[in-house]
Amino acid sequence: MKPIEIYLRSWCPYCTAARALLDEKGADYTVVDIEREPERRREMIDRAGGRTTVPQVFVGETHVGGFDDLSALDRAGSLDPLLSA
Repeated sequence: MKPIEIYLRSWCPYCTAARALLDEKGADYTVVDIEREPERRREMIDRAGGRTTVPQVFVGETHVGGFDDLSALDRAGSLDPLLSA
């Protein structure tokens, strides 16, 4: 399984929803809280092609996007293959 990283803020409801979806899938992931580690915010923006909103989800080197993108992949049946690749 590819490493999964999710950049988030603790109070963000979309971040909570993204984590819940990944938990439902049984995925192990690393959380980067950009409030606790503000120096990593620039890293997130660079990796996400300029996106500044949270969450930002990465599976390996693949930028999935935010919760809406993650959820859309799941509805399309494309999330499970990405997570298991």
